[in-house]
Amino acid sequence: MMKFEVIRSETVKPSSPTPHYLKHFKLSLLDQLAPVAYEPLVLFYPYNDRDVTFTPAKRSLWMKKSLSETLTRFYPFAGRIKGNISIECHDDGVDYMQARVHGLLSTLLAQPDAETLKQLLPVAIEFPKAGTGPLLLVQESFFDCGGLAIGVCMSRKLGDAASLGTFIMSWAASALGFSQALLPDFNASFWFPPMDCSSGHNSSVDHIVKKRTDGCVTKRFVFDASKICALQTEAASANVKQPTNLEAVTALIWRCAVAAATRSSSLHKSPPKVSVLSQSVDIRKRIVPPLSDDSIGNLVGYFAAQANESELELQGLVAQLRTGLKEVSNNCAQILKGSHGSRGFVESSKEAGDFFQRDDIMNLQVCTGLCDYKVLYEVNFGWGRPIWVSNFPSGLNRNVSSLVGTRKDDGIEAWVTLIEEDMAAFEHDQELLAFAMVNPSVLEPIALKSAL
Repeated sequence: MMKFEVIRSETVKPSSPTPHYLKHFKLSLLDQLAPVAYEPLVLFYPYNDRDVTFTPAKRSLWMKKSLSETLTRFYPFAGRIKGNISIECHDDGVDYMQARVHGLLSTLLAQPDAETLKQLLPVAIEFPKAGTGPLLLVQESFFDCGGLAIGVCMSRKLGDAASLGTFIMSWAASALGFSQALLPDFNASFWFPPMDCSSGHNSSVDHIVKKRTDGCVTKRFVFDASKICALQTEAASANVKQPTNLEAVTALIWRCAVAAATRSSSLHKSPPKVSVLSQSVDIRKRIVPPLSDDSIGNLVGYFAAQANESELELQGLVAQLRTGLKEVSNNCAQILKGSHGSRGFVESSKEAGDFFQRDDIMNLQVCTGLCDYKVLYEVNFGWGRPIWVSNFPSGLNRNVSSLVGTRKDDGIEAWVTLIEEDMAAFEHDQELLAFAMVNPSVLEPIALKSAL
């Protein structure tokens, strides 16, 4: 069993002080509505024996120096939130931890599990100080073999997964000497001005996050590109002739999760009625005018697809997902038109939250698609690209799935969290196993066959 040991903790501050006129950074409305939690990410780098001079001590100094330079451009990341209105940018800095892992990186990657991966993060994902404490925390973990894991947690009050990805890529560019290669866009509060959200206007995500369930289990499932292609063919219909890989995999997970809950005792207490899936959507390119890919903030919208018990066929679920995506895209196109766009977004978010509280909902699934995270496989701090990039849910909320693009081809890796009895049925679902493998090794090429 691996032993994890934090050997040092310090604060890294921007290399240059933040100018006086940038000391008060306004949160956007979407940041205000975001849940108090951290967005996690872990990048894994194998030992490169071609550069024996790059010792762990030198790597650490290299990382901290480039991080300090990056924070000068991403100055709000080194600040502290004040009253869910703004970030005070007084260069408080980010927490930086160094850890030692007594074990081999290859052992962890042979069969990764969520509980072990959490040891590589600098803070718990659901830690309440995400709204008052450090907005960014980093942990570098060196394995006995020389392998390195870089765990990063960013407060969701500061930005979404895409924002974290932008920061990581800029940090790597700084490490390679290209400090101006990627500059952030901090104009989210201009498009979505902050409001007084104290009158009960909570986001739909907030309602979901508050629902905790003991006994949850998180497991990893990998869908090979060739199997996804077959799944897309099976999921196609007259309504959706060409399902995307994300739509096909999401619909299959939704269908199998509901089937697992139906077979277990979790749904036997009341007659099955309606199943709902909440899907997150990056709105940067969906609003008019579109925003930059490097825009920082919680630029995420949500839609809810629903189906009755008799409508849980794969083709029907894909059609529901496509309809929900079209609706949120149409809504995004109208968000910035007129003087009440932000208020309308608050109202629609509140309506979505109220919708999730309906008594006739038998099963609620929450899915986050991060297939664009695949670009992080290009992140090079000076010793090569990562062998694996992992983003996984906290495991405290039932019926949550996080989907990320794989390193090779167009595969998808899914972290699924269900209550224990549902997971026991889900991971043995023959329809699921025809397309997915249960937690295969990261080190081996994904075999072109099912897990049956």
